Amino acid sequence: MPMRRVLIDADACPVKDEAIEVAERHGCGSVLVSNGGMRPSRYPGARIVTVADGADAADDWIVAELSPGDVVVTADIPLAARTLEAGGAALGPTGREFTAAGIGEALAMREFSRHLRETGESKGYNASFTNADRSRFRQSLDAILRRAPPTGT
Repeated sequence: MPMRRVLIDADACPVKDEAIEVAERHGCGSVLVSNGGMRPSRYPGARIVTVADGADAADDWIVAELSPGDVVVTADIPLAARTLEAGGAALGPTGREFTAAGIGEALAMREFSRHLRETGESKGYNASFTNADRSRFRQSLDAILRRAPPTGT
């Protein structure tokens, strides 16, 4: 049975340290996937993968490497949808787990928000990332990793 992994869409992820810490506590591997270079010494317990420049290069690498039961940490809703289709779990940095039941609505809201920004109806400001978000993320990742992985992993 392959080891479960936590794959982190790392370029703008505010919870890299937390994801690696929780993964290690559960005996899971962790992989930081980035378009830019990352300092390996900062994350000694994680594998670091630098992909070529390109809008979806990191996303494509994550989906290609994903095994059922792996967890992807991302704020990217289309990547979360692709993760779910591939049999993985997807978790946002604020601790929101993406589910098959809710991913369609999340994609629709993303598109609606994009439309509002393009028409000038919304400025597209993001809420501040808080310590409560960080705590919720830790709890959610811990809960996901406590669940039994899907059959076949």
